[in-house]
Order: sequence, then C-alpha cells, then structure tokens
Amino acid sequence: MSKNNELFVTAFALFSMFFGAGNLLLPPLLGYQATDQWFWVTLGFMIAAVVIPIFGILAHARLQGSMYDFGKKVSPIFSTTFCIIIYIISVAIPSPRTASATHEISIFPNFGTSALLTSSLYFALVLVFVLNRSKILNFIGKFLTPLIVLILLTIIGIGLFMPHQEVATSTIQGSPLFAGLLEGYQTFDAIGAIVIGGVIIISLNLQGHDSFEEKKKLIAKSGWIAGIGLFIIYGGLILLGSYFSGEIEIDMSLDSDHKRAALLRGISTETLGNIGTAFLSVLVTLACFTTAVGIITGTADYFKGLFKGSKDAYTITAVVACLLGIGVGQLDFHDIIVIAIPILKFIYPIAIVLIFLNVIPQKIATPLVFRAVVLVTFLFGLVDAINFFYGTNKIIVAIRETIPLGTDDFGWVLPAFVTFLIAGFVSHNKNEAYKS
Repeated sequence: MSKNNELFVTAFALFSMFFGAGNLLLPPLLGYQATDQWFWVTLGFMIAAVVIPIFGILAHARLQGSMYDFGKKVSPIFSTTFCIIIYIISVAIPSPRTASATHEISIFPNFGTSALLTSSLYFALVLVFVLNRSKILNFIGKFLTPLIVLILLTIIGIGLFMPHQEVATSTIQGSPLFAGLLEGYQTFDAIGAIVIGGVIIISLNLQGHDSFEEKKKLIAKSGWIAGIGLFIIYGGLILLGSYFSGEIEIDMSLDSDHKRAALLRGISTETLGNIGTAFLSVLVTLACFTTAVGIITGTADYFKGLFKGSKDAYTITAVVACLLGIGVGQLDFHDIIVIAIPILKFIYPIAIVLIFLNVIPQKIATPLVFRAVVLVTFLFGLVDAINFFYGTNKIIVAIRETIPLGTDDFGWVLPAFVTFLIAGFVSHNKNEAYKS
C-alpha cells in the first residue's frame, strides 16, 4: 500500500470510529433549535466534538503507548484506575448505545423485531470483526467509511441546495455557544479519542510499522484529515437542521432522542424521497457499527496488555463486552443517555485536561502540573456530577452560583486553568533553582 493510500485509509478509519450514534443524531436537532443562531452552536459543538478529540489523537501520536500513558505523570495507580473506569464506561454506555440507536432508527421501523434479536445479531457481528484484529483498520478505512461519507454528503449536499422557507425562531435556552458545547459532550468523542487512538497505534504496529517518527507523522496527519471530515459533516448536519426548522414539524412532547430521530428521518425523506429511509437505515447501522468495533477493540487491546499480551485476555474481554452490549442494548436510547450524563460530567473534564496536558510541551506539563490540574478538575467536576442528583439542594446551588461558569456545567474550566498557571510557575521556579 502506498503512503498516500495508507494515510487516507487510516484517516477514514479514524473518522468512522468517531462517527457513531450521537454524532449523527445530535447535530441536526441542535441546528433545528438554534435556527439563525446556528453559527454559535456549531462553534461550541466543534470545540467539544472535533478540536478536543483531534488533540487526543495528536497526543497519541506523541506518546505512542496506551491510554495508561495519558495519566502516568499523575501516578501509576491513578492512571490504571482511570483506564479501567474509562474502558468500563465505554463498553457499558457508548457501545450498547450504538446497538440501541441501530434498533430504534434502522431495524424496528422496518422489521418490527425485538431489541434482543437486534442487539444479539449486532454484537455477534461486532465480535467477528474484533476477533479478526489485524484486518480491522483496512476493512473499515477502505470499505465502510467511504460508504458512510458518500451517504452523508449526498443528504447534506441535496439538503443545503434545496429551496427553503424562512427558518423558525430559536428555542435555545441560554447561551447558544454553551448549548453547542454541552451537545458536543454527549458524543463521548474526547473519551473516544483516548480509546480509538490506541486502536490505531496497535493496528499500525501489527502492520509492521517500527519507526516512531513515521508513525507520529502518519497518526497526526490522519487525525487532521479525520478532523476536517468531522468538521464538514457536523457543520453540514447542523446547518441542515437550521434550514429545515421552518419546514419539518416535530412533536415537541417527545423526549430529545426521539425528536432527534424524527428530525433525521424527516431530513432524509425531504432530500432523498422515499428511498431516504433506506439510506438512513444503512447510514445509522454503519456509523454505529464501526464505533462499536473501535470501542470494544480498544478495550480488549488494553486488557490484553494488562495481562502481558495474553490472547485469552483479549478474547474474554471482547466476549464480555459484547454480552454487556446485548444486555444494556435492551434499554431505550434515551435511557442510556440519561445514565451517561452524570458519569460524563464527572469523568469528561478529567479526560479533556489529560488530553491537553499531553499535547502541550512536556517541559511545561511537569508531573506537578499534571497532579495539581487533575486534582482540581476532579473536585470541581464532582460538583457537576452531584448537582445532577441533588440539583435543588441549597448548598449545591450556592456553590455552583459562586463558581464562574458553574451554572453552565463548566465550573471546572477556570479553576483548572488557574491551577495550571500556578503549578507551572512553581515548577519553573523549582527547575531554575535546581539549575542554579
């Protein structure tokens, strides 16, 4: 395979592993509700669902290890615990969510079968792919991703150039920028970057890549290409939602996830006619499937490494993850999102700061900086998670109102940044004193 072909296959595989259920369902409704404020929600969504995840891939390009390397400067115990929590979350929520979305949008409306049958067949096929580890990157990058991109660009291209009515009035509550950021949170892509980046590295190793610098360039370039692809697709889907806000009526009494599915079906029908439903079914299935394969492969890779390269550990992890997917996949898509929210609010900020600390120059991101920033992020992220369960508690309300951006669920941002500056200053002075 030529270098250019390998670059695009790797980039396509990255794109496809990122682009799952939430990535497809979230942007159109965001644009639909934002209407003429679509630019600001797009900006927020891009920061959370494109910029941060691609930084995660760039961090992997620099480290070329596993997720463990992201947090080892904090402490080995922290890093191991963080890895296990992330992988358990990944196979317990995002992975089953792909099966649930596939059933609700693609399978049940067409065949009326049970969720158990759908998730059983779905994860049986996922398991086949995961157990054929060495072929994953090429198959996804060469065959599945081009089909996903082709269907998406067809829907977006036709939808944007159609004549449209005047857009409806924005129904976004609060800041459109923060609304976009919070929706981007729900894609799980910052966590996905840490998981999927490891899959790419091991795949390249299995293909015989030995040069650290060559892999670094290949992963980094692939990350940028995948990021550009995600940017175009997300922007197109949000703009589509905005354009159709005055034409497609949605039952607002539905929960958010059923509204998202209804809007996506409406857009597909408006752009592609009666065949749009079939194209949407294929699109959702492929997008969800490639993400599930990436998540379970990454989890199995980690536990294989944890047990000193044991193939049995890889196989057992893959089987358990697929069985868990079948069980949780019986839940409604909305129920899975509800379960995910408090976990995301707690663990997501830690994943984000670890990504940034591993991207910036290492002479700045010293062990002291890592430990201080992660500790502060943990404490303030915990406030947001507690608020989900005890949001009416007077003490919690008072704390959140005192912290800058606290009521927007970003109370951890400013404290983490200030801690980064202070810890960086202290580390610099220590190094200067040591040198002298």
